[in-house]
Amino acid sequence: MKKIIHKAASRGHADHGWLKSYHTFSFANYQNLERMNFGMLRVLNDDVVQPKMGFGTHPHRNMEIISIPISGALSHTDNIGNKRSIEVGEVQVMSAGTGLKHSEFNDSKIAAVNFLQLWIVPEIENITPYYNQKIFEALERKNKFQVLVSPKDKQVVGSLPINQQGYISMIDLDKGFETAYDLKNGAYFFLIEGEVLIEDENLEKRDAIGIIEKEKVNIKANKASKLLVIDVPMI
Repeated sequence: MKKIIHKAASRGHADHGWLKSYHTFSFANYQNLERMNFGMLRVLNDDVVQPKMGFGTHPHRNMEIISIPISGALSHTDNIGNKRSIEVGEVQVMSAGTGLKHSEFNDSKIAAVNFLQLWIVPEIENITPYYNQKIFEALERKNKFQVLVSPKDKQVVGSLPINQQGYISMIDLDKGFETAYDLKNGAYFFLIEGEVLIEDENLEKRDAIGIIEKEKVNIKANKASKLLVIDVPMI
């Protein structure tokens, strides 16, 4: 087994006033040659957008982009016909492929939006752009792994497809609950809330650990916790 630990405080940080962003991997003005990626996971940003603010229209190409709201709601508009609001409990997937443009905006007058955005390097470049989003029932991840995203050619029933051999899962753990995760590739465990013990490493809110060369990863919740698992090819 090999593992890498990324504590929350070690992430890159940008404060633009309207946007506060924490970067697990190199992004924008945060550049760290030792923090470029975890396998095919290229970006994991933890963003807080202030009320009535947002990202103007901007392009993406040849990237799998997954957005997961933690609090609040984010409006999305793109040039392939989608105009939707993404809320807590939902997951959004965009396969940018040959290229698309979109904007993201916090319509609330009073509440900030906190969301995670992941970029995964695609398996095949220059595909036709794809968009979808879905509500995932919280009860379906109570002390069990709920698959949010899976490969389009091996799609897990109920999940959203991406153009890569990657899987994203979430689990809500009760205090004291123990379980194990079966690795498909290498897995990056990002703790959204709580405190957990993963392979004898203690993680607190927004800490993460990447693990490879292991069949099962042992997990114990020291507190009620919400854990995101990003299982991606390493090459």
